[in-house]
Amino acid sequence: MNTLTDIEFRPLIVPESIDAADAADFLEMVRVRNLIYREISGHDDHAIVADELLPHFAPNEYERRLMWVIVDDGAVIGRAAIDLPLENDSKVGFWLIELLREKWGRGIGSAAYELIELTARENGRSVLQSWAEHPSAPGPRLAPPTGFGEIPDDHAARFYRRHGYTLEQVERNSAFDLAAPFDTVERLLAEAVEAADGYRVVQWFAPTPAEFVDGYAWMKSRMVTDAPSADLEFDEETWDAARIAEHDAKYTDSGRTIQVTAAQHIATGELCAFNELVVGKDRTEASHQEDTLVLKEHRGHKLGTLVKCAGLLSWRDIAPESPRVMTYNAEENRPMLDINEAIGFAPIAYEGAWKKVLS
Repeated sequence: MNTLTDIEFRPLIVPESIDAADAADFLEMVRVRNLIYREISGHDDHAIVADELLPHFAPNEYERRLMWVIVDDGAVIGRAAIDLPLENDSKVGFWLIELLREKWGRGIGSAAYELIELTARENGRSVLQSWAEHPSAPGPRLAPPTGFGEIPDDHAARFYRRHGYTLEQVERNSAFDLAAPFDTVERLLAEAVEAADGYRVVQWFAPTPAEFVDGYAWMKSRMVTDAPSADLEFDEETWDAARIAEHDAKYTDSGRTIQVTAAQHIATGELCAFNELVVGKDRTEASHQEDTLVLKEHRGHKLGTLVKCAGLLSWRDIAPESPRVMTYNAEENRPMLDINEAIGFAPIAYEGAWKKVLS
């Protein structure tokens, strides 16, 4: 029988390309990552191919990512990682531990967590936060202090609580059927256009056109301050043209497509709401709705509906064979969930957001 003496936590080498001589661990990490997400969710909509994931591992000045492949008898069986924001003397670390189900129950996850917490302390971090999907299951339920949403008290929840974590927020994973009729989307868009008098829709693909860079950067910087975050802790982010270029390159360098649909205040030219849709090189895969935000001072004009519906309508031409759009929202973010539900997004899964403050 294997014991933990057989387990290796090997620092992940991020190769220059997936064809590089040192790319083997990265390629195997991605393969196992996709297997684990299939085990958890029951589908492959979270899968990504190695060359499309690689640009997201490029080093940058905003955060430091430390990742280890978990190796058992020469085979990669999972991964552990911690992201350390580098802005504003951050005290926060964001981490994950993912392990093939057949390897559960041997203490490997707890050994990985020891490494995570040790690394966090060595890097001056005192607030650790992590997310996990909690598939539907019978039995006791857990609710966050927000009072919105709940998850089963499952294997993952017990792991977090055993290591001193509290459930702070529940996020809903929703999907929109791109093969269904778009009558509702078209009707809601028409209503939003009427309500958004004084605003217009502008759209672009990465790389972001120069005329929109400053406005897009400002809206991206507001994502961590204007979206509901319960008692989770996020550092305010500074975005500028260089950071937008780096963000865009994560998609363009690997052939992924990201479309930004924004609302522009006609009188001032200010960008005040945006929605992002992403699909991989294989446009028969699921699409993903990433950031969506309406700046606080421009709320109340149906701009969220405007940018979401305009984005979805144009997406039919961009990725006509993509079956659905996946998105995530905090359960207490009723304004955005109301929009999603009206459009036709249906809940398919729930995630817990977990937090621990180190002594």
